[in-house]
Order: sequence, then structure tokens, then C-alpha cells
Amino acid sequence: MPIAQPYSLLIRNAAQVLTLVGPPPDKPLAGAAMSEWRIIDLGYVACYGGSIAAVGPMHELDEALIGPDTRIIEATGRVVMPGLVECHTHLVFGGNRADEFQRKLQGESYLDILASGGGILSTVRKTRAASDEELLAQALHHLKGFRHYGVTTLETKTGYGLDKPTELRLLRVARQAGQRQPVRIVNTFLGAHVPGPEYKGRPADYLAYLAAEVLPEVQGAAEFVDVFCEEGAFGVADARRYLQRARDLGFKLKIHAEQLHDLGGCLMAAELGATSVDHCDYLTPEGAAHVAAAGQGRTVAVLLPLVPMFLRQAQYAPGRQFVDAGLPVAISTDFNPGSCPSKNLWLALQVACLKMGLTPREALAAVTLNAAWAIDRQQDCGSLEPGKRADVLLLHVPDYRELPYWLGENPVAQVVIGGEVV
Repeated sequence: MPIAQPYSLLIRNAAQVLTLVGPPPDKPLAGAAMSEWRIIDLGYVACYGGSIAAVGPMHELDEALIGPDTRIIEATGRVVMPGLVECHTHLVFGGNRADEFQRKLQGESYLDILASGGGILSTVRKTRAASDEELLAQALHHLKGFRHYGVTTLETKTGYGLDKPTELRLLRVARQAGQRQPVRIVNTFLGAHVPGPEYKGRPADYLAYLAAEVLPEVQGAAEFVDVFCEEGAFGVADARRYLQRARDLGFKLKIHAEQLHDLGGCLMAAELGATSVDHCDYLTPEGAAHVAAAGQGRTVAVLLPLVPMFLRQAQYAPGRQFVDAGLPVAISTDFNPGSCPSKNLWLALQVACLKMGLTPREALAAVTLNAAWAIDRQQDCGSLEPGKRADVLLLHVPDYRELPYWLGENPVAQVVIGGEVV
């Protein structure tokens, strides 16, 4: 039924409205569907309060619903699309690792840096030493940067405390950051990033500690539980037991897997009903088909193309083959201080096209609707549909095909979150 009240916000005369609406309604976009969603030429998006009220071509716009208080944004010559969904970040941490980056450029290996006390454990030390106020200030700074690139919903993982007090602090700081600015925050507990320094050489004992003493206290503060399944972190069997315990406690599941080796972590997590499997650089096309089947088309592969680029690695996830195998694909930055200190999700989209074989339309689906599925927010973001949250971007370009072309540029002209221009 049409809304009786006038629209509160109207974005009209857009050169293209990228709706991201397409079948199927009950699963992420996969295969051919990743590029078959609807584009409206010369269209509009109307909002009422914090929700989308109507989307369509200009000739269908009901002028009677434009009132004296309707805010009108002219989008002539511009693309209008859903807000970006950032589905894999490590937002809250202390300090940075610019000094280690310099050492890498001068030829030191990661293992050399790790042996000297660097790597993730250097961030753990800085994070444990930082005050809540320092962590919050830095998180808010980074969220401002994400808004600048058009991110309107963001998942953040813990994982730089590696002990109960600090991990709980990271969840609390992330929640506070979400309350102080408009980007919506989704919390994931990644206490199982690597074994805490107090558990060096005892990964199974560390996971048992997390399962017994930390996960029960995380309930209500985090929606997802994640684990890094990789050589040097946690093996497949231990990770399975840990994720099963998390699932029994009511958490949704994620996994870092197949980043450096093909261990089978992605398939294991999909068999447990994981919402997403992340990294996947060493997941084979055959493995992708098995993950798609085990996850019944609902487990999303979150690809992180800026990580191998920043680490100067040759291996990128074979995204083209994943799509062809029917595995739903999303794209994220993996913003973190060690392997991707970038908030530019547009650059991740562009590198996914250049190095992973995605088409522009597939890549756009991967940073919007499929990214929403990867954090279980598909019901209210990721596409422009009546009833969803009014998260909308106006871009400087007139055609979506320019988005992966202007390498490194930020195309965002205006950001609307929850019906408010921010």
C-alpha cells in the first residue's frame, strides 16, 4: 500500500539506480545471479524515516508523496546504490605496525619479525597496554574513514587481546563506537586469532580455555564466533571442536581458512553451517563446489584481495572459478594493522576484478548484498528495496562500469545512513 505521509527524503533523476535486487530471495547471490540483479535507468529512491519507501523509474514516481518538508537530492548524471557492507574487519586495536612495514620493505621476512617480538603479538602488547579511551578514539577515527568510502554497516572482530579481560574490552569498545556514530557495528569474537602468548605451543589448551571461560561471558556481546584455522594458528580438528562449542552456545559461525594452505577448514566450517568462510586464497575450485554444497548455498566466501597485495603474495583466491562453481562471494578489506591497513573497499573491489576475475556487476554484489548475507544482515541492508534500512550512496560517476576502472579513487559524493545524510 502507498504511504499516506509525504516522503522524508527523495533521491531523484539518477542516471542509474543499482538496486541489487534479484533472485533468489532466500539465499545470497551465486553463479549467474551475481550479475543479473536489476539496474534502473533514470530512477529514484524514496525514503520515509529510516526506511526505504519506494524505488523505481522516474515515470513511476508518485508526485503526490512529495511534500513541503521532503528533502530532495538531485542525482542527475550519478549512480545511486546501496551503502557498502564491510563484512570482515579488525577495527579495534592499539598502535600500528608501520615500523614493521618498513622492515619488510627492507627485506626482513615475517618470521624474522615474529622472532624478534613483532607481528601480531606486538599489536597484542600495544592493545593490552592501551586504555579504553585510546582504543575508542582510534576506532572512531577509523569509522570516520569507512564512512568516507560509503560503508554503512561494518563487522568488527576482536583478536588483539588474546586474554579474557582485553577481549571483553574490545567488544565493549566496539559497541561504544557503534553507539557514537551512524555506521552500524556487528560484533564477532575472534579470541581464537592465534594462541595467546601465555599459551605458546599449546593451541588446544588455549581453545579449551576460551571455550570454558570466555565464550560464556561473550554471549550477548558478540553475535559471531570466528577462528583462524591455519598452520601456526589452529588445526582443523581443534577448530571444529571449538566452533561446535560456540554453536552449542548459540553463536553464529565464521572462520579464517585457506589463507596460506589448503587444510580443509572452509569445508569443515560450511558443514557446521558457518555464515561465512573468509580468505580462501588456497581454496581450489573443486573445494569451492564442495563448500557451496555443504553450505546449501548459504555459506558466503569472503574474499580479501588487499591482503595478498599488501603482503606481496602471488596467490589470490580464484574468485572467477568460485562464482562459476556456484559459491556465493563477498569482498572485504580485512582492515587490520598487520596485513591490510586500508579502509578503501572500492580498491578491494577493483583488485577483485583485476586479480580474482570478478566482473563489475559481480564485484558490486560482493560488497553489498552478499556482504550483508555474510554477516546475517540481508533482511535490512545490501539492496535498495522497500522496507530495508535507508542506506544509500550517491556516486560521482554516471555508469557502474566506471567503478572498477578509476583505480584507487573514491567515487562517493553523498552518504545516507538510516535516511539521514551524513
